[in-house]
Amino acid sequence: MIKEGRKAPAFNLPSSSGGKLALKDLAGKYVIVYFYPRDNTPGCTTEANDFNKALRKIKASDAVVIGVSKDSIESHCKFADKYKLKFPLLSDPDGKMLEKYGAWGEKNMYGKKSMGIIRSTVLIGPDGKVLKHFPKVKVKGHVDAVIEALNEARSN
Repeated sequence: MIKEGRKAPAFNLPSSSGGKLALKDLAGKYVIVYFYPRDNTPGCTTEANDFNKALRKIKASDAVVIGVSKDSIESHCKFADKYKLKFPLLSDPDGKMLEKYGAWGEKNMYGKKSMGIIRSTVLIGPDGKVLKHFPKVKVKGHVDAVIEALNEARSN
């Protein structure tokens, strides 16, 4: 399970930007990894667009954004093209990264329990340690909260 102050679990997954992307490739940067259930669904589209709109602020803080779901790279590429997303989407079809990051578990939708992706975000510092974990995200206002945590981390 993910814990603030501990090393973030390593990953190396196929990216919508081409090839694979590994956490070690991002050493020295702040990394915002957000986990979302599915491309082209209302909440996920809103969240992706919110991160995209905030990208200039995020990049100015020497940070990168990465979205992760179980969707295929083909689906990610169509989603990224449709909404002109300027950050990579990683495909985790077997859910190994989702599990390591606590983003896979029981969900309760309209009284029906099922296993699925838990919308969550992890802020990783330049040293590879988890600075902040947002375990159960509500889309509205979330990106602002992530940027606030990023700014707080940078000022410490």
